[in-house]
Amino acid sequence: MTVNADRSGSALGRGLASLIPQRHTNPAAVVEVALARVTPNPYQPRRHMDDDGLQELAASIREHGVLQPVLVTETLQGYQLVAGERRVRAARLAGLERIPALVRQLADRDQLEVALVENVQRADLDPIDEATAYRQLIDEFGLTQEGVAGRVGKSRASVANTLRLLDLHADVQAAIADGRLTEGHGRALGGLPVDGQAHVLPTVLGQGLSVRQTEELVRRLREPRAAREAPQAAAPRLDPDLERVEEDLRQRLGTKVSLSRSRKGGKIVIEYYSDEELGRLYERLIGGTA
Repeated sequence: MTVNADRSGSALGRGLASLIPQRHTNPAAVVEVALARVTPNPYQPRRHMDDDGLQELAASIREHGVLQPVLVTETLQGYQLVAGERRVRAARLAGLERIPALVRQLADRDQLEVALVENVQRADLDPIDEATAYRQLIDEFGLTQEGVAGRVGKSRASVANTLRLLDLHADVQAAIADGRLTEGHGRALGGLPVDGQAHVLPTVLGQGLSVRQTEELVRRLREPRAAREAPQAAAPRLDPDLERVEEDLRQRLGTKVSLSRSRKGGKIVIEYYSDEELGRLYERLIGGTA
């Protein structure tokens, strides 16, 4: 007698998967995961987090719970966070042991992209963090500026302008990151050499200059050098040492300074353009208020 075995219903012939219980998860389903098993995202683009804001979020979580699930990817040790670092930190501060999460399997680049896009959409990144994440996508994962722009929903020009912030002096970057300066201020200061940016920064911050005023200040500081280098300039050039002193004074005082020599010495001309600027110069030169 011949027996026709039904291979489709046999464990044999269906491979190892038929012998091992398989967990089928709905990718849209929210599960509760233990916070102790959640590790940080190594590609988290956000480097700065406001402590007061975290405390406020923790208080809200104590009252209402975590309203939006975090995104994690499963690892052998537990779960690796992809997006939702503020919620995880605040949940721990609130004393929670578990947190709602969406579990997805994502490659390294996808983890950075998802975290970056979420933060950009929620306006949770400062411009320097955003620029650093763009640079990481380009340098580590081979994306072009156009590719980055497509993933975050911005124009290529916007991505390029944000990336230029990374060329600024470290002090200027820090001021943009903590909100003391805007991206517009950064782009204006980018018209100066890196060392010159550091010299002018206290003036911009101390006087609370607008972007337009900062652009004008940078223009004034750049004009004398351009005039000296212009072909039609007929004025006698200072010797290199005096030129260096003149440039240092401009950068230090944040305004136009001219040196000229005479037979018995010379003169220094310091220009100012408002009473407020005169007061600032007086304070800087004398060490007190006028």
